Amino acid sequence: MPERFLPDPSRRAFTVGTAGHVDHGKSTLVKALTGIDPDRLAEEKARAMTIDLGFAWLALPSGRDVSVVDVPGHERFIKNMLAGVGGIDAALLIVAADEGPMPQTREHLAILDLLRVERGIVVLTKRDTVDVDWLDLVSEETREAVTGTVLADAPMVAVSAQTGEGLRELRGALDAILDEAATAERPTARGPRLPVDRVFSVSGFGTVATGTLLGGELTVGQELRVYPDGRPVRVRGLQSHGAKVERARPGARTAVNLSGVAVEDLRRGDVLAPPGALVASRRLDARLRLLAGSPVTLEQNAAVDLFVGATELPARLTLLDRTELKPGDEGWVQIRFREPIAVLRGDRFIVRRPSPSETIGGGEIVDPGPVRHRRFRPEVVGALETLAAGAPDELLLQAVEAEPRERRVVHAGALATLSDAELGAIIEQLVAEGDLRVLGPAGRRDGEVRPNDYLLASPGWERLGSRMVAAVEGFHAAQPLRRGIPKEALRSRLGLAPARLFDDALATASDEGMVVDDGQSVRLPSFAIELGPERRATADRYLAAIAGAPYSPPAPDLFGLDDETLGALVDRGEVVRVAEGVVYDPKAYAALERETVALIDRDGTVTLAGFRDHFGTSRKYAQATLEHLDARRVTRRVGDQRVRGPAAEQITPRPRTPVSGDGDSGAGVPSPGQAAR
Repeated sequence: MPERFLPDPSRRAFTVGTAGHVDHGKSTLVKALTGIDPDRLAEEKARAMTIDLGFAWLALPSGRDVSVVDVPGHERFIKNMLAGVGGIDAALLIVAADEGPMPQTREHLAILDLLRVERGIVVLTKRDTVDVDWLDLVSEETREAVTGTVLADAPMVAVSAQTGEGLRELRGALDAILDEAATAERPTARGPRLPVDRVFSVSGFGTVATGTLLGGELTVGQELRVYPDGRPVRVRGLQSHGAKVERARPGARTAVNLSGVAVEDLRRGDVLAPPGALVASRRLDARLRLLAGSPVTLEQNAAVDLFVGATELPARLTLLDRTELKPGDEGWVQIRFREPIAVLRGDRFIVRRPSPSETIGGGEIVDPGPVRHRRFRPEVVGALETLAAGAPDELLLQAVEAEPRERRVVHAGALATLSDAELGAIIEQLVAEGDLRVLGPAGRRDGEVRPNDYLLASPGWERLGSRMVAAVEGFHAAQPLRRGIPKEALRSRLGLAPARLFDDALATASDEGMVVDDGQSVRLPSFAIELGPERRATADRYLAAIAGAPYSPPAPDLFGLDDETLGALVDRGEVVRVAEGVVYDPKAYAALERETVALIDRDGTVTLAGFRDHFGTSRKYAQATLEHLDARRVTRRVGDQRVRGPAAEQITPRPRTPVSGDGDSGAGVPSPGQAAR
C-alpha cells in the first residue's frame, strides 16, 4: 500500500478510468501502477474478476495526483462500468496482448466514444506473454478498432504488470495527456456535484457517499441537497485519496461523510449538490445517436435503459423529428421517466436496450427540465437546435420563450449551466433591455432574483398578458352583472400551474394595469357593472327598504330581486350579503360592526340573545350576522359567547356607546333602540 498523501489543494485533481474486456488485466495494471488492489469485494478476489467499481490513486512523475477508477469488464456488469466512467478526465483502454480486442473492448470503446471521453491511452497488457511479431499484429488490430473513435489518435503503450516493463512509459504518457486536460476548462457553473456511485456506513461516523467530484469544491460543514428528492444534508467530513481533507477539489475521487441521511435512504445514482443547483424532472430533451452497429431500430415510445453519471433509470423515448431512429442516425428525442432525475445541460448519457441488454447509443442532454413536446413541430426542433448551440443569454431566453409553466430561475440556471452570479447578471441585463420579465409582485421583482421566481421572455409575456385580458373580457361579456371572473376560473382558462405561477403572473399583470385584482375576482380596469333601467328601478326600491329597516332588512325576494341583480349590487358595494336572504345596507352593517365591538368592550362578551335583543332583530338575523362577523374575524366565538376578534382592532367604536337608544349610531343610520321602535 503506498503512503497516503494529502492532495495538493493548489493543483487541479484528475480522475482516470479503466475500460476493456474481462480478464484483460485492468485491476492487475492498476495495482502495479498504484500499489493498491482495487478489488475490494471478497467475491471479486475469489473469482479474480472485478464485479463493481474499484478505486486507487497515484502520484505521477510531475507530482500530479490522480484518482483511478477500475471498472468491471464482464458484460453482465456493464451498468457498474457506466457508473464509474462518468466524470473521468481520461481513459485507459486495456487490451490484452495475447488476445487483442474482444467484444467488451468494443462495447467499452463505444461507450467512451458516446460519452466523448476525448483523452486516453491504449494499453496493451501482458506484454511478457507474447513475442514481438504477435505484439505488432495485436497493435495493428487494436489501432484499427479505435479508428473513427475519440481514441483514434491516442498513444499506445505495451506493459507488463508482472515484470514492470512499460510502466514508466505509461506514467509519462499519463502525464502528457493530463497536461492537455489541465488546459481544458472544467465546467464550474452550477457549483459542486457529486454523482454517488457507492454508499456505506462507517461505525462511529455514519453514512458515507463516494463519487467523482464535478464542477466545484466541497468543504466540511457545507449544506447540500440529495437530488432528485431534495433532502437536506450536511458535510461532516471529507476524504480524498485515503486522507482527510477540509476541502475537496473538482476532479478528485471524494468520500463524503454526511449527517442528515441514513445509509438506507441514499443510493447509487443520487447526486449531492448545493440547494437550488439542480432541478428534478421526469423529462429530458436530448440529441441521441444510435450506434451504427446497433441491432435495433428505435421506434416511437421505445423502451430503453438510460445511464447518466451514476444514475440508471428505465425510460421511454418520444421521437420528435422522425418516425424511427435507424442504426447510425441521430435525432431529437424527449426522454420520459417514471421517477425524477436531476442532471444538467451538456451531460452525456448512454442508452441500452433492456433485453437482451446491450449498448445501442447515447448522446447529450440539451434541456434538463422541459415541458412536454408534441412531435413533428418545427418550432420545437428549432428551439432545441438553439439550445444545443446558443450563448448563455440566448439559452436563457430560449428557456423561457414559451409560457413559463415550470420555468423558474433555478430551471434556467440548470439549462444554461450558469453560476448564480452569472445567471443574476444576465437576468438583470435582459430585464433592463426589455427582453425578459421576472414575474411576481413589484416589490419582489425590484429586489434580488430568487431561485423560485418565474421567468418569461417579453414576447411570451405579451402573449400571456393578452390571453389573460381576453379571458377577463370574455367573462365580462358573458356575465355583465358580475364584478369579475373568479381567480380559479381564470387560472383554469389560462392553464397555469402551479398556483404560485398564476399568482405571480396575475400580480405582474395587475401592477402593469392590464387587470384589477379585487381579491376574489379579476376585472378589467375600465369595467363597471351597469344594471339597466328596469333592474336599476327594482334595486333602488329594495335599497330604500333595507335602509329603512337597518337591522332587520327585508329579504330580496320580497321585492322581486333576482340573484344576478343582487350579485351585481354586492359587487358594486351597494349591499352587504351576510347569508342567504340576509342583506344589509353598507352603512347599517358598518354601524352594526362598531356597535358590536362597543358592546363587547363594555360587557366583555356578547351572546346571540344579547345581540338579538340589543339590535331588536330576529334570532335568524342575529345568528347569520354573528357568524359573518366571526368569518371576518371581527368577533371570535368562545362557547356560546363572542369576544373581540383580531380584526376588531381595525373597527373604531363610537366615543360614546348608547345602549338605550338615546344617541347617534352613525350618520344616516338609526340607533338600535330607534330601529327597534
